[in-house]
Amino acid sequence: MYRQRQLATALQNALAGFPAVLVTGPRQSGKTTFLRHEAGEQLDYVSFDDPLERDFAAVDPAGFLRRFADRPVILDEIQYVPELFSHLKLRIDADPGRCGRWLLTGSQQFGLMRDVSESLAGRVGILELPPFSYTEFPRSSLGETLWNGGYPIPALHPDRRDLWLRSYIATYIERDVRQIRNIPDLRTFNQFLNLAATRHGQEFHTADLARELGMTQPTVKSWGGVLEASYIAYFLPPWFRNYGKRVVKSSKFYFYDSALVTLLTRQPDAAAALAGQMGGPLLEGWVVTEAVKVFMALGRKPDLYFWRSHDGLEVDLLIVIDGKLQAVEIKLTATPGAGHVEPLNRFLAVAGDEANGQGLLVCRTEKQRALPNGHVALPWQSFPEWLQARLENSGLAAGKVSLLAGTQIRAKNS
Repeated sequence: MYRQRQLATALQNALAGFPAVLVTGPRQSGKTTFLRHEAGEQLDYVSFDDPLERDFAAVDPAGFLRRFADRPVILDEIQYVPELFSHLKLRIDADPGRCGRWLLTGSQQFGLMRDVSESLAGRVGILELPPFSYTEFPRSSLGETLWNGGYPIPALHPDRRDLWLRSYIATYIERDVRQIRNIPDLRTFNQFLNLAATRHGQEFHTADLARELGMTQPTVKSWGGVLEASYIAYFLPPWFRNYGKRVVKSSKFYFYDSALVTLLTRQPDAAAALAGQMGGPLLEGWVVTEAVKVFMALGRKPDLYFWRSHDGLEVDLLIVIDGKLQAVEIKLTATPGAGHVEPLNRFLAVAGDEANGQGLLVCRTEKQRALPNGHVALPWQSFPEWLQARLENSGLAAGKVSLLAGTQIRAKNS
């Protein structure tokens, strides 16, 4: 059964405005299913997971494209055949007024985006499709939400969860990791992946990880880039008034999908995961990645940060809305009080006019509640809808944005 994705509106706008549309995202996030349901029925389809199709396109790209004549086509996992991009450019330039003919998917960010930018700049609309957001697939409890995650198969079929997740990790390491980076020792990379999961919600310190793994810091840094390039992990940058400091300081590290974290940290069940030491980081990561998904659904680059004071006080998430910083604290508590908003108070004093004067505490409260100093406590399940409404009201709706090649390429974690 197909579930409507929030990216559908942005896709229709892109199809009407660009000769080619690229939908990126992690493997198995539903990119092909999404395009087949939303882009119309009269489409040819080719998957470059098929070695015969991959070889045909690489050896004879012009002949490969001729076979489709004037029909629209989905070219799935196009990162396998970078030779096609220059030939696609020639065909687009021969008929520049025809939009929505070439629909591309890819499961990697940086290498793929480099090829797209070099060959198809100004000719392609770029969209990102992550796993299900909470708005697309709500659950009855926080534990169930974190345990099953957002990938379509375990979300729709919880009985397949464990086998699917283990198979996903094994396939990811064997296929995507080898393609993105030439890593000869996949066993050590698997150890890195497991160790990185224990850092979910923490700053990504390459020195600490390198010491524990017995690897060099440049190697660990490049492996973090592999996780980011394949949409396994998201790096949340720190906020400073000085932009240069944002670049050089450590980002916070999150897996996009909480189910992968629970698998890699060997949580026995949903209740134990929520009650144990990973409970807070799991909720924090869920809120941060839900914010990322809301931006993606609107065809926007996420404009998100965190803040930490010199004495260690931290605001978990800052969201830029209408040019103002919205401060968001994230706590597991079901009984929010004055002590929970102290980081918000401190940040607002530092940020001044750059911030929205009302902070937000996302927690397990049953209903929205007023807090001291004008702050608000919001139930965790209400956060995605709250943020979507705020962004749409600020003029960032999908119908009001421009999806230009290059504008959505995020820099690697530095």
